[in-house]
Amino acid sequence: MKKTAVVSCYYIHNYGSALQAYATQKALNRLSVDNETINVDGFISRLRSAQYKYILKSGIRSDIFKDRAGKAKNVLVKKFIKNKYTKNIRIRDKRFEAFTDKYINKSIVFSSMEELNKDCINKYHTVIVGSDQLWLPTNIVADYFTLSFVPKEINSIAYATSFGVASLPVDTEQAAKAFLPKIKHISVRESAGQRLVKNLIGREVPVVCDPTLLFTGEEWMDIQNKNPLYNEPYVFCYFIGSTRLHREFACKLADKTGCKIVALAHIDHYMKSDEGYADYMPYDIGPEDFLNLIRNATFVCTDSFHSTVFSILYKKNFFDFRRYTEDTKLSTNDRLDTLLNHLNISDRMLLGNEDIQECLDKKIDYDTVHYNLSKLREASYDYLIKALKDEGSTDL
Repeated sequence: MKKTAVVSCYYIHNYGSALQAYATQKALNRLSVDNETINVDGFISRLRSAQYKYILKSGIRSDIFKDRAGKAKNVLVKKFIKNKYTKNIRIRDKRFEAFTDKYINKSIVFSSMEELNKDCINKYHTVIVGSDQLWLPTNIVADYFTLSFVPKEINSIAYATSFGVASLPVDTEQAAKAFLPKIKHISVRESAGQRLVKNLIGREVPVVCDPTLLFTGEEWMDIQNKNPLYNEPYVFCYFIGSTRLHREFACKLADKTGCKIVALAHIDHYMKSDEGYADYMPYDIGPEDFLNLIRNATFVCTDSFHSTVFSILYKKNFFDFRRYTEDTKLSTNDRLDTLLNHLNISDRMLLGNEDIQECLDKKIDYDTVHYNLSKLREASYDYLIKALKDEGSTDL
């Protein structure tokens, strides 16, 4: 019996990446679709090699180099240097590996994309590339998340897939014009991606919700402990960017409200700005604990899309911050803007220099927010069901 294959970045040790990979699988299970996630262990080194070569080729002055160089450096640091930081990160890495082993239903290990291409016809009737920033320029060059390996006879779906950027460099723009028309059903996660697809290949495609939003907060209890990790009021901080002003806002918020600060630090790589501002900085935290920390927080301060998602699902008093300036070509701000605009809560986006009391006085009407979210969720499931049945065009 043929299955649906999921193409996701389940192997990335990032909380949002892990949870959206699991959510895609979880959504297919809910729809009674037999599925498995393609195991890339046999050719992951080839994917990373292509990405690193492209980063170096882009030049040290480029936004691509600046955005990815820290992550690449961090891989080398973790591999060759032994210190307190790398010891702590290894603890976190083991939690990610345990989560993946327990919750992601992986296929056999494919040794190459050529082998995957040959086996597709016999194994799968549909291949779906999931959410996250899987169409970043570096991922386009690696040519896996593009679904270029999928034979034309097989149904192909992009569900809430993100370019992660508002515009593509010229070289990857041409590659996108080549692979996008071959995907039978395309949906994206944010408005910028919708505009990009339209400009690149002339197709009007829908914006659907990230797979993590396909479930309520209660439905996410299946993988987390009901008891809080900290039994006192706290501000949960999850910053991927390095802006000190955002952390200073969290400190002022904690001082104003009498809360402690719990922070997950050094998410992509070591950042000096993460040191010294939090009361608790745990590392033995898996994706399921990430949900627990948000669910039980008094306040959430973040520049992360998925931290915002779960803050909304758990009706938290949260404050968002922009990780990038608007003139940064690789800015990923649009995914947060799209989500907040959809739910009519764009006032949660701050700079970091706002008056704390004024921010506290701004309340979120979660009855309306969750009503809007339920409509988006319903439309997203409708898209996914039709795409899985391969019922003609699912474009707008």
